[in-house]
Amino acid sequence: MSWEEISVQDLAAAPGVVVVDVREPDEYAGGHVPAAMNIPLRDVRERSGELAGADAVYVICQSGRRSAFACDALASLGIRAVNVTGGTTAWITANLPVQP
Repeated sequence: MSWEEISVQDLAAAPGVVVVDVREPDEYAGGHVPAAMNIPLRDVRERSGELAGADAVYVICQSGRRSAFACDALASLGIRAVNVTGGTTAWITANLPVQP
């Protein structure tokens, strides 16, 4: 594993970080972490330039599987990727704010 992991609670306590939601647009539209940008997993490599300059990219999906794949892809491109464990499901379960 060439990337780090963070809990949803630790992510919530880290304002101003770059958060990428790799779910499909319809999933993202159903509710997501505030300020998260939507880059579906299939587009991560081709859109990685949008993440240049970020100290780290915090990647979230529904449960953590797709975000792990995205972290692998980003890390292979030299981008510091951090997987949000438990994904949006854990975020909602922890009663953290969701943006529609």
